[in-house]
Amino acid sequence: MDTSHDLRHHGDAEVGDGLLDLAVNVRSQAPPAWLGRRVADSLTSLGAYPDPSRARNAVARRHGRETDAVLLTAGAAEAFVLLARALTPRRAVVVHPQFTEPEAALRAAGHTVERVLLRPDFALDPALVPEDADLVVVGNPTNPTSVLHPGAVLAGLARPGRVLVVDEAFADCVPGETESLASRGDLPGLVVVRSLTKTWSLAGLRAGYLLAAPDLVARLERAQPLWSVSTPALVAMEACCAPEAVAEADAWAVSLAAHRDDLAEGLRSLGLSVVPSARASFLLVGAPDADRLRAGLRERGIAVRRGDTFPGLGPEWFRVAVRDPGTHRVLVRALRELLAARGSGRCVEAPADQPG
Repeated sequence: MDTSHDLRHHGDAEVGDGLLDLAVNVRSQAPPAWLGRRVADSLTSLGAYPDPSRARNAVARRHGRETDAVLLTAGAAEAFVLLARALTPRRAVVVHPQFTEPEAALRAAGHTVERVLLRPDFALDPALVPEDADLVVVGNPTNPTSVLHPGAVLAGLARPGRVLVVDEAFADCVPGETESLASRGDLPGLVVVRSLTKTWSLAGLRAGYLLAAPDLVARLERAQPLWSVSTPALVAMEACCAPEAVAEADAWAVSLAAHRDDLAEGLRSLGLSVVPSARASFLLVGAPDADRLRAGLRERGIAVRRGDTFPGLGPEWFRVAVRDPGTHRVLVRALRELLAARGSGRCVEAPADQPG
């Protein structure tokens, strides 16, 4: 395992009792009431083994794919583990900064991983991807940068002899899911990984899936434990792929955009750098002393996500989840106080119990 970055550090490690959580990208603490009821009702059938057929059909209909192009997984994280176990790449490339679990899974499976590091503003330059790479992993929109890459650019990375993995865990943050490749069954070697964790507040349920050519799906399925996805997760997948749920998610994405703009405006008003053209449910924020600001926020009861565990980023970055305008005002006010203290020469020290 690469020791220069803690690839297994995630936003939940930043959260503690009594802290305002701006570190985790999950929409809220609980799913919508209608979805919660569907999941709760499924508990009466826990005596039977999970049957994935209905959920698999629902995912296929959702994306206009055949059912044998769908593999249901215990969250997106399991999809990355299955890819790492089933594939034998000669040259694996991960485009960073991005979600670190794909690289962590590849390294844990014994693969050598090569990094392509994007520079601010973190737009994807396909020329940086080695032509002979036979496994390429990229996020869209990307965690933690919130950058949405053009679908045509990503599609241009697909070719025979290469597996192209596009992590679309945050694709439903984008109204209309523009730039998604989930429906593209024509691209050779394409694997699209999706998650229901974020938008539907199901982090504790572990619900996700991948879309790929049927022969690759079958190969990955052989590496997957039987009954990997629980009955409640299957019920949630089926429910969240229904047309009315997709419409609800799209309406949320529209409101998210307005809240994201509100947060970005507040942060920029303080002179902080915000990665432009953000399209996901979080913002990547830069400042020369971002690590001190993050520690100072924690002292004031606010948790944000450190940036230095992402390859390609350092301590001058932190990530902030988009919430409602009232919560944003709390954050901006705390940052203004910290920046004023910095300007007056007063010391802003990290607390002694600051986590890793």
